[in-house]
Amino acid sequence: MSRFRAPVAAAVTLGATLALATPAAAVETAPRAAAAAWAAGTRAHLVITAPGDTSAVRAAVAANGGSVFASYDAIGVIVAHSASAGFASAMRGVTGVQQVGATRTSDVPADAYNPKLPANPAQSPTTPAESLTRWDMTQIKADQAWAVSTGSAAVKVGVLDTGVDDQHQDIAPNFNAADSVSCAYGKADTRTGAWRDVGTHGTHVAGTIAAAKNGKGVVGVAPGVTISSVRIAEPGSSLFFAENTICGFMWAGDHGFKVTNNSYYTDPWQFNCPDNADQAAIIEGVKRAQEYAEKRGSLQIAAAGNSNLDLANKTVDTESPNDSTPVTRTITNACLDIPTELPGVVTVAAMGKGNVKASYSNYGNGVIDIAAPGGDGTSGVYSTLPGGKYGNMNGTSMASPHVAGVAALMASANPAATPADLRSGLGVQANDTACPSDSRCTGTTATNGFFGEGQTDALKAVGGATPPSGPYFENTTDAAIADNATVESPITVSGVTGNAPATLKVGVDIKHTYRGDLVVSLVAPDGTVYLLEDFADNDGTDNVTKTYPVDASAEAANGTWKLRVRDTASQDTGRIDAWNLTL
Repeated sequence: MSRFRAPVAAAVTLGATLALATPAAAVETAPRAAAAAWAAGTRAHLVITAPGDTSAVRAAVAANGGSVFASYDAIGVIVAHSASAGFASAMRGVTGVQQVGATRTSDVPADAYNPKLPANPAQSPTTPAESLTRWDMTQIKADQAWAVSTGSAAVKVGVLDTGVDDQHQDIAPNFNAADSVSCAYGKADTRTGAWRDVGTHGTHVAGTIAAAKNGKGVVGVAPGVTISSVRIAEPGSSLFFAENTICGFMWAGDHGFKVTNNSYYTDPWQFNCPDNADQAAIIEGVKRAQEYAEKRGSLQIAAAGNSNLDLANKTVDTESPNDSTPVTRTITNACLDIPTELPGVVTVAAMGKGNVKASYSNYGNGVIDIAAPGGDGTSGVYSTLPGGKYGNMNGTSMASPHVAGVAALMASANPAATPADLRSGLGVQANDTACPSDSRCTGTTATNGFFGEGQTDALKAVGGATPPSGPYFENTTDAAIADNATVESPITVSGVTGNAPATLKVGVDIKHTYRGDLVVSLVAPDGTVYLLEDFADNDGTDNVTKTYPVDASAEAANGTWKLRVRDTASQDTGRIDAWNLTL
């Protein structure tokens, strides 16, 4: 099982096939802590205690030959480092300590004490034309959903991964640096650029979720939402240890992420078994952090894995630990793939092109919640790569961000939705997908081990039961909205017989920092004005991403229609980013 959950990958730059890059070179930066604090043989441990004041247990860490690297008092989890072989045993005897477990079978890298920033890759100067006909987006009807909604910038999606190239032309418009961070080694590093990609995986995932609809490269499932990078992969190894995941989930809860995408498993154990003291502590620590994030409004979406295993019938693990020498061990269903099998996490299986299970995708009746395109063979998922590049990858890593994007569209349509609401809604909007003639797939058409509750559907997520009918026209040229001024953006309709329909749809994408200033109208070719919305003066929400129905049956269809936006106040400006008409 690939820890990245992307078993087959090919990077492509403007049609040229390349090998995937090795982890990006790092540059020296000022140290966060004295490098002398590191010693050979240093291992990381989770020390679990009651949530709240952990000062007594933290003092015991120092008294027993360890040091506190990070502490998450709200969930009672301490990340401790020690070079003492007896540290865990000694700490298990301390009053108030509930569990202690080593998070790795290898040493903590010295880089943890003096971390280098990932490189900021040079960007490709060539801009490929935007691809609107990718098979994966068509398969989940995302291309139809964009005519209804592209999502709200108020919805934050966290990409917990190898990092994200925030300078990429298709990611920069939607990237939120203020809420981005590195959680490598288990402690938040908020330095500028610490979140950048130490590989290529996270940038590819980010593009699938929210690549901008800007005429360049590709479009994400939810191209209007905001994305942040939480790098949890460590440089060099690109491993995702438990303390990194804990830091990531805590960050998600504290920074208002509505959705996070998790296309990895928590290293070094493919499955964590509760009868092993180390692995039990890993399960408990990550579980507490996930619960913390969910209680604060964050839904976690996770990839099911790429080993073609039945997660409902586990028998053997041959790939763990992956940070030293793997051994073959007998396991049971009590052993969990985390975070994907934790309660509350949405587990995503991968589909190939069409209603088929991807050959590599894990499965399991009662484990898989939903399915999405992950690619298979030559039909890969095409998305962003660092340096302004694009390429194909296959894996449940690629399926999960499709579902994260759909969840973000749902959250955009219903800002008050809780994680439970989104989790339930994902199941409701999924299209039932029956088992093929394959004895491994058990269950019903409505819910089964290959596809869970079915394939995700972006169009249903934005309230569209059927595709928009009739001719479609769009203007993607920006039009600046100045203070106390009016701007108009034209669309010329031609080749349509008769009058416009009574069900004319006007899709609006306006970027503005205070929409309470705005009055939005549609102007027909004969000059008739149809008020779409006069926002309340106290509406301080950013942006307008909506589709308005208009009875335009009295108007001739052909001619120049205009979107008129009037700004009635000072201090806040913006632009018409794009708008469209569906007749």
